Amino acid sequence: MKRDHILQKIDSASHVIGKTWPLYAFVTSNPLTGYENRHFKQAISEVEQLVGGQLLPQVSTFINAWEQEEIDRLEIDALFKKNGIGLSPEESLAQMQTSSPEFKNPSHEVDRLVIKWLMAFMDEGLAEWSMPNKEKGFYKAWKTLAKYDQELNLKSSVAFPDESVELISDLVSDFSEADQIKIFEYHLSALPGWTGYIKNRAETNSEWQKKFKISLEDYLAVRLWMTKHLNFEIRPGKAIENGESKERNLQYLWLKAWEKSWQNKLSKELDQILKISEATRPSVSASETPDAQLVFCIDTRSELIRRHVESKGNYETFGYAGFFGIAMDYENLSDGIIKKSCPPIVASSYKVSEEPKKEKHLEAAQYHKRQEKEKFTHYFLKRMKHMLPSAFGYVEGSGFFYGISLFLRTVLPEKLYNPRQVEKRSFERYFSPHIHSVSDTSSSDQISLEEKTAIVKSAFDLMGWKNFSPLVLFVGHGSHSANNPFGSSLDCGACAASPGRHNARMLAKLANLPEVKRALKEHDILIPDSTFFMGAEHNTTTDEILIFDSELPETHKAQLANLKANLHQAQGSATTERLGKSEDSIKAAHIKTNDWSETRPEWGLAKNAGFIVGPRSLSKSINLQGNCFLHSYDWEMDSEGKALEGIMQGPMVVTQWINNHYYFSSVDNDNYGGGSKITHNVTGRFGVMQGNGGDLKRGLPLQSVNETDQKAYHQPLRLSVYIHAPLERINGILQKNANLKSLLDNEWIYLLVIDPGDSNTIKRYEQNFTWKATEKGVEKKLVGMQ
Repeated sequence: MKRDHILQKIDSASHVIGKTWPLYAFVTSNPLTGYENRHFKQAISEVEQLVGGQLLPQVSTFINAWEQEEIDRLEIDALFKKNGIGLSPEESLAQMQTSSPEFKNPSHEVDRLVIKWLMAFMDEGLAEWSMPNKEKGFYKAWKTLAKYDQELNLKSSVAFPDESVELISDLVSDFSEADQIKIFEYHLSALPGWTGYIKNRAETNSEWQKKFKISLEDYLAVRLWMTKHLNFEIRPGKAIENGESKERNLQYLWLKAWEKSWQNKLSKELDQILKISEATRPSVSASETPDAQLVFCIDTRSELIRRHVESKGNYETFGYAGFFGIAMDYENLSDGIIKKSCPPIVASSYKVSEEPKKEKHLEAAQYHKRQEKEKFTHYFLKRMKHMLPSAFGYVEGSGFFYGISLFLRTVLPEKLYNPRQVEKRSFERYFSPHIHSVSDTSSSDQISLEEKTAIVKSAFDLMGWKNFSPLVLFVGHGSHSANNPFGSSLDCGACAASPGRHNARMLAKLANLPEVKRALKEHDILIPDSTFFMGAEHNTTTDEILIFDSELPETHKAQLANLKANLHQAQGSATTERLGKSEDSIKAAHIKTNDWSETRPEWGLAKNAGFIVGPRSLSKSINLQGNCFLHSYDWEMDSEGKALEGIMQGPMVVTQWINNHYYFSSVDNDNYGGGSKITHNVTGRFGVMQGNGGDLKRGLPLQSVNETDQKAYHQPLRLSVYIHAPLERINGILQKNANLKSLLDNEWIYLLVIDPGDSNTIKRYEQNFTWKATEKGVEKKLVGMQ
């Protein structure tokens, strides 16, 4: 019972840390997820008092936004008046002080020693020599080896309990229950990057965790013992002063004014479209079939390429979460590693693996042989570098050839990146994805026709699909960069930081099945026999769209050739806009994608600030400048609201995570971001530190959110969600989902509804089902369902 009581308190205290994701699956998530049941302002105040930092934008950021006229004077004046502040905007900027008091870590020595042991134990294959006894678990391995650590200077008579919980109990037994919780919170948050990764490993039960177990109680036992052994205070001292003052309140009001100003600008543009062009109607009428339809991820980077694809021909585009509704794990063909390929908040129901296509068994065998050869070559060269007898001779002998390689990668990076060669060597030409239950170990198709049909039907229901072109592409996205530890953060967030190509190919295969098409007719989804579905991938670094078309019928090849030509033109115009280069923009993109010294191959989802859920016609004529996630939705085809509820429960929460991740990485990059790439040091293959020690970096690198060390690029604004649907329907969804209402009431996100039942009036959610509409310059409060 005592053990369970301690574990319960540790679990309760662990809300102070989020999850740190490994570099190979660097999911963008809210580092303050454990505080989402508190108001945003209260949450950041509590975190700052516990671990320090500055979680509101700096005054220089507000000054820049004010000078760029991104903050409306009317909004800041109204907020000042409402809160009884008698200053002008200019006076308030002069008064604000954003420099937080210098924080000196009182337990630096403890941190350093604990990190040393965590680095040794949690290594995932980077170290040539592994820590002994890892299979026993972290605590037991440590207590076996601690006597050899000269920095601890242990006496031979020292004995440790068998279990970590017993040691914790002994160390905190003299403290009250309340103090014990504070002790656990303090020491867990002392190294939130490391403890966040321990938490992640334990909850996901990764392959490394199965072999070498580590838990938060193991960490706490070792840390608390070291703290006491080194004569530091176990109980935390006075909370860090975070300046809960008039100046801090001004900062929060400036943030809200900036966010409302951003909303006003977008609302005005949407309102004009709604009134002038009847934009809520489908952009392609039922009698006019587009030449091709392309479904992109809701990712903000898709907004740019969608505009340019639509401008090149009679094409219709849709937005859909990039895992394409398949809650799956994917088994990598090259190394057999199984990775999650759906949102982290969704439990995987299926496993997808690759099998040779019919009449492609010979090519598949040759592919496997080539892969084995490449793996052996990599292993051999690594062993030559690391083995003591060969290391010096190998380095001396191969230095000339490595020098040539480095020279070419530096001077001619674009020449070494050949997209045609990459396409030619891809396994998708010879293999086809196969889906079965996640619990089934066989490689045959195991899921029922009903499940296959449900997956495809769900996609068309959520997007409000009405008619079908001869060619339909499901376009996942991925990124390509060189020498980039954070490369996976640029892949698809909805696929748990994996490329979306595998999900896209799987959905296309299911949609092409004749039995699935027949079953969909019973649900009034009529897919013509002439329609062919294909998977594709949008490379967000080069804006190239690679189509997996090896099974395309002869009847469609001319149409596909025309589509490919137009997509190449779209790539050219998209890279011209994105990179600001009028000539050779595709070449410039290839340089950035393969330059090993490039700290910013692309901007990723920087400047994300909005999420629009509605028909494409709502935003098609607006250049959103990559600021918005876009999800297709037709409220008239969703009479029960189930599709919208799914969007709000899934994609809306995922985009909030992404937005919060960028926000906190921007306002305090040292503590909540990734720091500068220039001094990154990869540790254990799963994380980075600054220099040779310190906490694991849990956010985005400085170069992903800043133009320079001092000049910001990303605007730290909380997400504004626009949904085109009846207000009553949304109120009903919020009533059934308390977690969504909590996010709104606590101001982690904003919700604005374009209400078709009230002349498409845009209404902003305030608090507790209260909405505020703007009509002819007069704000009107509307009370929803209670």
